[in-house]
Amino acid sequence: MTTLLALDTATEACSVALLHEGELISHYEVIPRLHAQRLLPMIQQLLARAGVPLSALDAIAFGRGPGAFTGVRIAVGVVQGLAFALDRPVLPVSNLAVLAQRALREQQASQVAAAIDARMDEVYWGCYRAEAGEMRLQGIEAVLPPEQVSLPRGAEGEWFGAGTGWGTFAARMPVALAAQDAALLPHAEDLLKLAGFAWARGEAVVADEAQPVYLRDKVATPKQPL
Repeated sequence: MTTLLALDTATEACSVALLHEGELISHYEVIPRLHAQRLLPMIQQLLARAGVPLSALDAIAFGRGPGAFTGVRIAVGVVQGLAFALDRPVLPVSNLAVLAQRALREQQASQVAAAIDARMDEVYWGCYRAEAGEMRLQGIEAVLPPEQVSLPRGAEGEWFGAGTGWGTFAARMPVALAAQDAALLPHAEDLLKLAGFAWARGEAVVADEAQPVYLRDKVATPKQPL
């Protein structure tokens, strides 16, 4: 049976999850600015708890963003280090999709508008719909001013808002919701669920391709040429 490790550090939450012989275990902490210190010990403790050596892993999944730049880079660095050392493939997973998957698991929300506070007066935005237990992207993911977000064309039924963007910018986002949870953060358990679907479709990539996705191309204003 497939053995997958998942880790996420893209937001204030730091979490790891392991699927081994059909059993899923995870560890989740909200520890802003402590991800770099805690991530590797959390991985080691989780594997020890399951009695699974690193060499037993078939692939490593990670939250590839969008999210905090430093947090996403921590995940990418750790995943690449492990994947290169073990010669294993990786499974990059969108953090917006992970949010939506958590809303499905905890709130039974089948249509989710995921929004993460992107700072700089913008939100990371993506809309998802459940298809056979997997939250699938409807349209595109983007970083936008809150006034510019929208549901997918032809959207019907009730939508659930998930993520910190709804706490910061809800009053400015022109989207009607049935309910929302602005405290919801990505969880490696849901990342692992999405990674399982991706693994089954053969979407794993080599470690070199474990790249962050920030959505925002430029963090700082580039210097103009002289």
